[in-house]
Amino acid sequence: MKPNHVLITGGAGFIGSNFIPYFLETNPYIKVINLDNLSYAGNLLNLIKLKDCSDYTFVKGDICDRNLIVSLFKKYNFKGVIHFAAESHVDNSITNPDAFIQTNIFGTFNLLDVAKKHWMKGPNEIKQGYENCRFHHISTDEVYGTLGETGLFTEQTPYAPNSPYSASKASSDFIIRSYFHTYGMNVVTTNCSNNYGPKQHDEKLIPTIIRKAINGQPIPIYGDGKNIRDWLYVLDHCKGIDLVYKKGESGETYNIGGNNERDNMYIVNTICDILDNLAPKEESYKKLISFVSDRPGHDFRYAIDASKIENELGWKANENFESGIKKTINWYLDKYKK
Repeated sequence: MKPNHVLITGGAGFIGSNFIPYFLETNPYIKVINLDNLSYAGNLLNLIKLKDCSDYTFVKGDICDRNLIVSLFKKYNFKGVIHFAAESHVDNSITNPDAFIQTNIFGTFNLLDVAKKHWMKGPNEIKQGYENCRFHHISTDEVYGTLGETGLFTEQTPYAPNSPYSASKASSDFIIRSYFHTYGMNVVTTNCSNNYGPKQHDEKLIPTIIRKAINGQPIPIYGDGKNIRDWLYVLDHCKGIDLVYKKGESGETYNIGGNNERDNMYIVNTICDILDNLAPKEESYKKLISFVSDRPGHDFRYAIDASKIENELGWKANENFESGIKKTINWYLDKYKK
């Protein structure tokens, strides 16, 4: 069987670098081209184990560079795109929203439009040999805004983004949707809850807690620590992405969540308890917890109803937060000791 080439964008980032090895392992007739600009969140060390893999190629480049995207489609004749690449740090979007508008909106449009022209003759007219080509857009639950103390985000929840980051992701979601309804393009979108696990950027909440704790530094927690997130172990997310890419219905959106609602105080206390056991010091790591001013527009609660992907595609999270966080802490302890 002749292998298909799949373009994966942002594959040197947190979720992408966990996804690519899983995707290659479970799809033996696929070759991956990883296009990543290696901005602050991208790190080729995340993929060091693939350096001798003949089914994997890295290309450094920007998704906003249309000429580059066109040249890659001509060279590799992609039969699929899995689009992770995005500016994703909410705090950075508050101080520098321009980069988020450029990458998340214009960059997504660039990729999508080039793929459409490569695969399709016109609206609802697919070129011969490209009938099964698919564009999978990776998004976030933050596009739905914030929840009160009850309720869950479903695929029908109205969009109500509250930060420049989530607004830019909402915009990209709508562009994807429009290419299905206008052109009949084969697209799917997944909106995930908060991911955690190996390879996450040091600035994110869980790596920050671990890093600050083992270095004996104050552990910063926004506001009163009562903001709630639905935590999804990254490998569970990768399995969901693979399922939707292969089996999801064209034009559909699938929410992927871990069914693990925890507030930030639970997160930090749990991590400190585990560290007190794994790497004990004279005083509990909890003594390092400190509260800092809340960020502007900080959403109170996110929680996803993942019943659609569970019922229609048979996906199920293997990790609960308590099992996944132990694996995560062990990975970071090993990283920070090096």
